[in-house]
Amino acid sequence: MPLASIMLTVGIAMLQGARHEHMHALLKAAESINIEINIRELRKSSDVDGIDAIILPGGESTAMKIASRSEDLFSGIWNKIRAAQIPVLGTCAGAILLSQQGLIETPIVRNAFGRQKESFQSAIKIDIGSKGQFPGVFIRAPRFTEGSKYPIAWLEKEVVGVLEGKILALTFHPELTEDYRFHAWLLEQAMQSD
Repeated sequence: MPLASIMLTVGIAMLQGARHEHMHALLKAAESINIEINIRELRKSSDVDGIDAIILPGGESTAMKIASRSEDLFSGIWNKIRAAQIPVLGTCAGAILLSQQGLIETPIVRNAFGRQKESFQSAIKIDIGSKGQFPGVFIRAPRFTEGSKYPIAWLEKEVVGVLEGKILALTFHPELTEDYRFHAWLLEQAMQSD
């Protein structure tokens, strides 16, 4: 039975990327930690009101910025993150946008692992909550250019995930796996902030 006193609302930017896979991963993560959640599709700036956490999925970062202009979605998201300091999970292009907005200090460059045909899956080492292996899925992945002072995930010796405050930026796609630890982290952070 889920904890009745906790109902989190998690917003997912609905511009591009594996949005529905993130929804599935959130529901599985919520089930694993025994809480109830509400998932809100973020399409316009006013949709961010009252959310407890945000997911910025992958996709093509330039196309996402252009698509968000008509409803001013991203300005609403950036303002919410800065004002409320809520937990954020940014994957692939989401990590790029976080860096471009100065919400993380770790610099990142687009498509650094190569084109679509160079996409790959590899075991990575993670240190978030618990240490261990994670099935990293890299699709036209960006790359942190100078390592980081805040690493939490590594592909061999290369940093592929950073945690800066409550902002988790990953160059890979945890939503395309059946391992829900990153989504569980987001929910646990949101519960602590509530």
